[in-house]
Amino acid sequence: MSGRLSRGGLVPYLFVLPGLAVLGVWLVFPLVSALQMSLHDWDIVPGSKSPFVGLDHYAQLVSDPLLLSTLANTVAYVIVTVAGQLALGLAAALGLESVRRGRVLLRTLYFVPVVTSWVVAALMFRYLFNSSSAGMVNHLLVSVLGIVGRPVPWLNEAGTAFIAIFALGIWKGVGFAMVLFIAALQAIPEELYDAAAIDGASRRRAIRSVTLPLLAPTIVMTAVMLTIGAFQVFIPVALITGGGPVHRTEVILTYLYDVAFRQLDFGYAGAISFALAGLVFAISQIQLRFMRQSALAG
Repeated sequence: MSGRLSRGGLVPYLFVLPGLAVLGVWLVFPLVSALQMSLHDWDIVPGSKSPFVGLDHYAQLVSDPLLLSTLANTVAYVIVTVAGQLALGLAAALGLESVRRGRVLLRTLYFVPVVTSWVVAALMFRYLFNSSSAGMVNHLLVSVLGIVGRPVPWLNEAGTAFIAIFALGIWKGVGFAMVLFIAALQAIPEELYDAAAIDGASRRRAIRSVTLPLLAPTIVMTAVMLTIGAFQVFIPVALITGGGPVHRTEVILTYLYDVAFRQLDFGYAGAISFALAGLVFAISQIQLRFMRQSALAG
């Protein structure tokens, strides 16, 4: 009997083993290799020696002005896009909950950007914000609306280029936030709104007093996921501006790519990747702690 139980207890682990093997090959091994690279002056030439430098690459992080600039750009992207996605996603979810006809179609249209390829979306926005009169945005501003007299150099200046990058980030994630908020809204008992209506609460007051407090855990959870994703921004910057002009729109991942595959400094690139992972983990923990405190307070 005990042998049969032990064999039965082993079977689930045999089913899990292939997944663990894949996880080890594609996640654990690269992490260990990147950590090893970050502690060495890594030479990619086979057979060449890679001197051990310890924490020198990590010390270099705080004295690298370009890295600090890219970090500021990344943080700005995170703040603007996550706030925009949360606000517009919540507004879309609340608006669609009151729609009776065409609700499924509207939800689908809102969600289309989420499943659209980042490459396709980035190329589309690069065309829309083309700095010449051929760009759709400039065509509307100059020829159709007449708001400006000449084309705006959207992608030639850092300030205006970030408008295109931020707009793409927000457009791409609104549908994701909307779906999560719709699911949370549908879990709110209708009796709470009926009680609020009996007390004379308007729809705006019901949203403020009933909906938002009950959505707080979902809002924080969505913010955590969007923040993690926003820190990984790469394709929009790489395809729309390439980090230019003069690295002024560079973000951490595009700078990491430049360090690793153009400068071939894999040791320093490994240190940047671990520093970014630590930063994202710390921010996520702060957000999750805020969520737990909000849940306890509620």
